[in-house]
Amino acid sequence: MSDDLRSLRELIAALPVEQRAAFLAGLPVDVLAAATYEWAFWARPDQLEPSGPWLTWLMRSGRGAGKTRAGAEWVRAKAESGTYGLFNLVGRTDGDVRGTMVEGPSGLLTISAPHFRPIYRSRLHKLEWSNGAKAFLFSAEEPDRLRGPQCEAAWCDELASWKYPETYQNLRFGLRLGHNPRCLITSTPRPTRLIREIIAQKTTVQTQSSTYANSANLAPDYIDLIIADYVGTRLGRQEIYGEILEDVPGALWHHARLDELRVKQAPDDLKQIVVAVDPAVSSSEEADETGIVVVGASEGKEAYVLADLSRRYAPIDWAREVVKAYQRYQANLVVAEVNQGGEMVRDMLRQVDSSLPVKMVHAKRGKYQRAEPAAALYEQGRVHHVGCHAALEDQMCTFTSDIDRRQGSPDRVDALVWGLTHLLVKRREPGVAQSINLFGGGHTQPLGGGWTWTH
Repeated sequence: MSDDLRSLRELIAALPVEQRAAFLAGLPVDVLAAATYEWAFWARPDQLEPSGPWLTWLMRSGRGAGKTRAGAEWVRAKAESGTYGLFNLVGRTDGDVRGTMVEGPSGLLTISAPHFRPIYRSRLHKLEWSNGAKAFLFSAEEPDRLRGPQCEAAWCDELASWKYPETYQNLRFGLRLGHNPRCLITSTPRPTRLIREIIAQKTTVQTQSSTYANSANLAPDYIDLIIADYVGTRLGRQEIYGEILEDVPGALWHHARLDELRVKQAPDDLKQIVVAVDPAVSSSEEADETGIVVVGASEGKEAYVLADLSRRYAPIDWAREVVKAYQRYQANLVVAEVNQGGEMVRDMLRQVDSSLPVKMVHAKRGKYQRAEPAAALYEQGRVHHVGCHAALEDQMCTFTSDIDRRQGSPDRVDALVWGLTHLLVKRREPGVAQSINLFGGGHTQPLGGGWTWTH
C-alpha cells in the first residue's frame, strides 16, 4: 500500500462514523479505484494475517464479523503474489463453498479486482487465476475426496460445524507442498474436540473478533433486532464474540443449565437483596480477586444474580465498591466472609459507611462442600442470572471437587455461595436429621452436611 493510501486510511479512521460515507463519496474516482482492492486499506487488524512461523491460523469470530471476507482476501493475496500456486478450499457443504466462499458477497469472485478475477469452473470444482494459480473446492461432507489431493495452502470455512472431523485430518495430510504450507480456518467456534485439538497445537495462532466490530457493514436491523436477542446469553458469547465455552466434567455447574435459567430482568418486588463479598487481603498483581456478587430473592423463594463486581481491589476500594453496590441495588444487607481479615473487614466497610448493616460469616468447611447446596438450587431451577456474568459463570463451570487443592481461589463463586446461602439456605444445629423437600409433597431427600433449604 502506498504512503498516500496509508495517509488516507488514517484520515478516514479518525473521522466519526457518520461522516465517513460522505467523505468517501467526495473522493476523486481514481483515488477510490486505487483503494478499492487494497485489503490492508479497509481491513481491521484482526482480519490481517498474523506474523510469525505459524502453520494454522484460527480466526474465531462472531456471526457477521467479516471472517469470510478475510479468508477470501488472504487466498487472493497469496495467489496474486505467487506465494502459493495450489490451494484446497473446504466449506461445510457444496452449497456453502459455492454460495459463500466463491460467489457470495464476500467470496473470491466478488472481492477480486477485474484484472485478477479467477475463472470459476464449477463442473470441475476449481478456480483458475491468470498467473497459473489454482484452487480446488471441497465439501466437508465428503472426507474421502481429500484423500490424496495435495496443496500448498488451505482455507477451511466454519470448521466447527463440519460433520466429519476426518475431513480436516485428510486435508492436513495433503498440506505438504512448497516451503511454508499454511492453513487458514475461519469459524464461529464451538467447543468441539477438533477445535480444542487445533488450539492446543503449538503451531496454531488465533485471532478473535466480534459481530459488533463489523457493525458498519451490516444491516442496521441485524444488530437491533437479531443480535440483541442473544446479548447476555451463553449462545451470544459464542455466536457474537467468538468465545469457546466448555463444560468441565464433574463441575457443579454447566453453561447450558445457566443459560436455561437466564432471564433478562429480575422481578420488581424482590423481597431481599444482599451484597456478598469475599475480600482479598492484598491488591498485588498476584493477589486473589475480591468477590463481590449482588443477589436478590423473591417472595416465591427464587434467587436472582443481579451483578458480579468482582476484581482486584485495594482494600479501601473494594469497601467503596460494596457500599456503592449496596446503595445502587437498594440492598438490605452486606454478607462478608471474614476468614481473612476478621474484624478488619467490618471496620473497612464501616469506614466507608458507618451505618452499613453487615453480617460476618466464617467458613468452617471446604469450598466444595459449601457450594453443593447452592449448586442444588440451580438444579431445582430456583436461581436465575439476570443477563450474562461471563467471568463468574466460567468460574462456576470449572468448579470441581478438587477445588480446595488447586491453586487460585474462586472468589466470585465464594461470594455467590455466601449470598445464596443467606437467602435460600440455612444451617441447622449439629445432630439434627437433615432433609430437603424436592417435590412440594411428602417426599424428602437427605441433604447431608447439616444444610437444608429455607421455606
